[in-house]
Amino acid sequence: MWVAELAFKIIADTSYPQAEAAVRRYLEALIFNGQVLGREFPTYFAGDQFISRVILPAENALQQQHHSSKGQQQLLALGEAGLAFPKLQLLGQDLMSNHTDPCQSPAALILYCRFGFTNSALYCAEHFAPLPLYLLPPTAGVDHEDLVRWQLQYQALDEIQMQEQRVLLKTPEQSLQSLHSQLNLQGRRFARKLASRLQKPVYYALYSGSSQDCSLEADKCCPGCGGEWRLSEPWHQLFDFCCPSCQLVSNIAWQCQ
Repeated sequence: MWVAELAFKIIADTSYPQAEAAVRRYLEALIFNGQVLGREFPTYFAGDQFISRVILPAENALQQQHHSSKGQQQLLALGEAGLAFPKLQLLGQDLMSNHTDPCQSPAALILYCRFGFTNSALYCAEHFAPLPLYLLPPTAGVDHEDLVRWQLQYQALDEIQMQEQRVLLKTPEQSLQSLHSQLNLQGRRFARKLASRLQKPVYYALYSGSSQDCSLEADKCCPGCGGEWRLSEPWHQLFDFCCPSCQLVSNIAWQCQ
């Protein structure tokens, strides 16, 4: 991933609220199409331009060919707010982030996310590296807003259940671990839609943090079909289970490892 700055030069009469709103709407369109990562984009005024610092999944992420129709609309709206099209300056690779998948056209994908990751929740099944969302067909509408918003909810629950002193005791973990929770039902729908549109497997990663009986954990069956799904060796040093028919992957509960 890359750290970059976008400079929006003032080219006509405008006001701060008008310019700020135009920049914000454009950046939000990029976020919901997977071209910009994260939820915060520090923006400051410097002389005759507004400058926003962003994280990109790839060097060419902001090429207009990757814009959604909403992104194109908000790009044109910058001119109506008295701003030029943004000028991109790449500052360097982000050393603290996962690097984007090198193949960009994987044979299979894994839908997986954790609270500390800002990258795409879709990973190449071969390299286990994130694939930018703008390279994939949307599951609904003109961009990936529904998937990005699902990811934000997943990560919020994951962060809560990782805390030692929680304000919610069971709800976050149950939502993450139960195959039939609303969170996982929605995530699996996204995986199935993408699998249908791409005509390739999209596995859903079912998180397992705790177990009622660790002595039985390694031999548990697939929660989808009840079949055997234990792998002889962990996949990507993370997944101990895989069911091709249900397109599910999971791990031995962390408390049992």
